[in-house]
Amino acid sequence: MPRRALNNPRQIPSKNCGCKACLEKYPPAKYGERRPRRDCIGSWQARYRTPDGKQKAKNYTIEEGGKKAAEAFLDATRTAIRQRSYRDPERGKIKLGAWWQEFWEVQSTKGSIRTRNRKSSVWKAHVEPKWSGYRLIDLEYMALQKWLTTQVKGHRTQSQVKQLLVALLDAAIKDGERISVNPAKHLEITAPKRAKHPDDLKPPTRAQYALIHAALPEYYQRILRDFAYETGMRPGEYAGLRLHCVDEEQMVVHIKEILVSDDGRLCRQEAPKTEAGFRTVALTPTAMEAIRWMKAKWKPKATRSAIGDDPYDLHTEELVFRGPRGAALNTNNLQRPWKKATDQAGVTRKVKNAETGRWEWWPRLYEYRHDVASRLHHAGVAEVDTQAHLGQKRGGKVTWIYTHGSEDAQERVRAALTGDGAAGSGLRAVE
Repeated sequence: MPRRALNNPRQIPSKNCGCKACLEKYPPAKYGERRPRRDCIGSWQARYRTPDGKQKAKNYTIEEGGKKAAEAFLDATRTAIRQRSYRDPERGKIKLGAWWQEFWEVQSTKGSIRTRNRKSSVWKAHVEPKWSGYRLIDLEYMALQKWLTTQVKGHRTQSQVKQLLVALLDAAIKDGERISVNPAKHLEITAPKRAKHPDDLKPPTRAQYALIHAALPEYYQRILRDFAYETGMRPGEYAGLRLHCVDEEQMVVHIKEILVSDDGRLCRQEAPKTEAGFRTVALTPTAMEAIRWMKAKWKPKATRSAIGDDPYDLHTEELVFRGPRGAALNTNNLQRPWKKATDQAGVTRKVKNAETGRWEWWPRLYEYRHDVASRLHHAGVAEVDTQAHLGQKRGGKVTWIYTHGSEDAQERVRAALTGDGAAGSGLRAVE
C-alpha cells in the first residue's frame, strides 16, 4: 500500500492573503498590495482517489473549518472507499433529463410495446416538463409530493408517475450510487380511486347491439357482429389472426400473436397481452362463417412467417381479417365505423371519467368482452372455462370486471321481493 502523503490536506495560496508564501506566489506588484500576515487564510485542500483511481479534491475555507474539516472529510472518505460505500457526489449532479436518456436506452428494449409506450408517454406528458432540468441530488421528497398532489390528476395517473419515478431513481442508486436515497419511494397517491357507476360499465343490451350492428357497413358486420360479438376476442387478437392458426375442422382458433400500435405504427407482437392469452378459442357457426367469408375475399396464405428482426413487416398476406382495402386492421379501421354506427343507432352517450375529469364515449369496442363473459355466466359456464376463453390471468377478474347482471335483473329481484316469482312467495323478515 502506498505511503500516505504528509501534506494532505494542504493549504492553497490565496491572492487575498498577505502571508510570506502567498506574497511569493502572488506578488503585490502584479496582484496588489495586501496587509502582511503571519498565518495564511487560504483554503485547505483535501485530496483523495476514487475506487476507479481518479484523483479528486475538495477545498474548505477557514470559515468552513479549514484544516480540521478537510481532515475529517478525508477520514470519512477513506473509510467509505475501504468499505465500498463511497459515492461520488459529482455523479449525482447529472440532470434528470440526461439521466432519462441513459435509463431509456436500456428500458426501451424491455417489456411489451404497450408498456414501453405507456412509460414514454408518462415521462413526456408529466415528468419531463417539470423535472427534466433538475439535478438528481436536488430532487426532494416534499417537492415531489406537492407536485404529485396538486398537478397530477387521477389515481391511475399518479400511480403510473410514481412507478416511473421510483424505477428511474432506483436505477440511479444502482449505478454507482449517484444518489444515496430514492426520494420518490415513499410518495403517496392522494387522488381518490373512484369507481364508475354500474350503468357505465355494463355492455349494451341485445336490442342496442342489434341497432348498432344494423347500422354498420356490411363489411364491418362480418368482423364485429359475426366474429368479435361471438368470440369476445380482443381487437389486437383478431386483427393479428393468421390462417395457419385457424382449425376449421375443430372450429377453433389458436391465439399465438397479436397486432399492436407502436406510437401510431402497427407491428407484430409475438405474445398476447398476458400469459393466459396463449389459448384456443371456440368458434360459433356464425364466427366460423365470418372467417370463411374473409377467406373467400382475401385468399390469405397458410404460411407461418417468423416475426424476425422487423416486427413492422406484418406479412398481411397471411392475415384473415383486414381492412376494406386489404390493409391490416388498426384502431382507426374499427373505431370510425363503430362510432358512426353507435351514433346512428342512438346508443352513444358521453361518460365523464371521475378520476381524470375527461369525457369518454360509451359503448366501446371492448364491451364485447363484457357481453360474452356475462352471456357465458348466465348460461352456467364455469368461471374457469370463461377465464380460459377470454384469456384472463386471474379467474376472479372475470367476475368482478367482466360479468354483469342480466337485462331483466331488476324484474327478477322485484318479483322475488313481491312474491310474484317462480318461488311462489316473497321474502319475509326473520327475527
